Amino acid sequence: MKKNKLSAREKEFCSCFLNTGNAEEAARRAGYLKNTKQKGENMLCKEKIAAEIECLAKQREKSLANMASVGYQRLAFGNISDAVSLLYMENPSREDLSTMDLFLVSEIKRPKDGSMEIKFFDRLKALEKLESKSQENSGAESLFDAINNGAKAVGRDEGEA
Repeated sequence: MKKNKLSAREKEFCSCFLNTGNAEEAARRAGYLKNTKQKGENMLCKEKIAAEIECLAKQREKSLANMASVGYQRLAFGNISDAVSLLYMENPSREDLSTMDLFLVSEIKRPKDGSMEIKFFDRLKALEKLESKSQENSGAESLFDAINNGAKAVGRDEGEA
């Protein structure tokens, strides 16, 4: 095994630690049977373990951000036809419901009079979130901030000379 490579058990520890936030539990789930508390603490002190956990955390963050973006896209541009069909069904079966795309539905009520009320998530808020995410990802603001901070630093250095 190469020095920089992690074993399968070490990789499993990293993944479990990221899921639980508990070194002892992560060690136990990764298959370490004895002294799991001490083993977990020792694992966290290893540089290559810490680097792997950081790498996995960054990957997870990107993945979650992408999932959120896809969700906002579905809310903003999704089709409500299944929800409208549901309004006209008297007693929908579980099978009927399982085939419907009700992602856009935030709430369903059936008042005592037998009617049905369906509330949808706010499309405008979803569009606003998508717009703010695209502006964050454009990098223009962070580039401007970096240039501005660099200019301030140069100005301070020149003032000290």
